[in-house]
Amino acid sequence: MARYRGPVCRLCRREGMKLFLKGERCYKEKCAIERRNVPPGQHGANRRRKVRAYGLQLREKQKLRRIYGLLEGQFRRTFDSANRQRGVTGENLLNLLELRLDNVVYSLGFATSRSQARQLVRHGHIEVNGRRVDVPSFRVKPTMVITVRERSRKVPSITDAVEFAQGRGIPPWLELDGAALTGKVLEIPSREDIRFPIQEQLIVELYSR
Repeated sequence: MARYRGPVCRLCRREGMKLFLKGERCYKEKCAIERRNVPPGQHGANRRRKVRAYGLQLREKQKLRRIYGLLEGQFRRTFDSANRQRGVTGENLLNLLELRLDNVVYSLGFATSRSQARQLVRHGHIEVNGRRVDVPSFRVKPTMVITVRERSRKVPSITDAVEFAQGRGIPPWLELDGAALTGKVLEIPSREDIRFPIQEQLIVELYSR
């Protein structure tokens, strides 16, 4: 399966904000944004380009795509699905991304990053309503219960992530039982529940060109 294999800290520097791609490191002083918040490349610190409307739209799309770890084709298919739904396309897009299984696993605190959550799902450590699901893009719905499999509950990366997540907090649209390593989706997340500074309307404008 295709995926980005390069250094992820340069992605945060390119977007000029923390995308939280590297787990615990993003909350420490070693974070690239804390140490050197300039675009990557030898001319990054001296780059003074005039950004046009298309450039703003492109950067918003790249920012959102990198936050959730999707390739271009995956992101476009998600947008097309959001565009077919009733309601505001931008908010539909954010909801579809938030309700991906790998993102829910990360938001519940079973992993320290979305890439680690994707790996846990792929390796069969996660159950949804009592059944093993190994598809990261699986769309979770309200009332569904997400659980770490019984035989996986002593995996060090999972136990460490749960301990770390207690300080990070759980979104209000999720419910967590940390002792049982079980979470439940209470409702579809609202726009206010999505904390990243994303201007989703710019992404809609980009794909509407």
